[in-house]
Amino acid sequence: MQLSKEAVLMKANQACKNTLMETLNIEVVDFGADFLVARMPVDSRVYQPDGVLHGGATAALAESVGSFASHIFNDTEKFFVRGTEITANHLKSVTEGFVYAKATFLHKGRTTQLLDIRVTDDDDNLVSVCRLSTISLPKKKQ
Repeated sequence: MQLSKEAVLMKANQACKNTLMETLNIEVVDFGADFLVARMPVDSRVYQPDGVLHGGATAALAESVGSFASHIFNDTEKFFVRGTEITANHLKSVTEGFVYAKATFLHKGRTTQLLDIRVTDDDDNLVSVCRLSTISLPKKKQ
């Protein structure tokens, strides 16, 4: 049985409870055959001291959406996913609204995955470009 888009999004967001994603109010808002989109509000919780979006919060958003994309497009009964490397190039400051991270696969292998993550603001301006490498490891049999 295939779940509806709404059911998948609800399940994804329920999985974020009691995690960094909940702390940063990251919400999964869309997905398709090869992408996942999440958003994060830009407010004082994610500011640098001078009142702009912190690059570390942006990187946390990017790693969260990329790792989650690898997770939902994987056989989670047999494998778990871990991020192994992330890079982030920050291009624009943001002081309010939301930032959106769209993760798309550059490589979707059985063991390793490489994702391109574009972070944009409410006006679709490019804020950051990130790359995330993930690895799928077998769960131990009990």
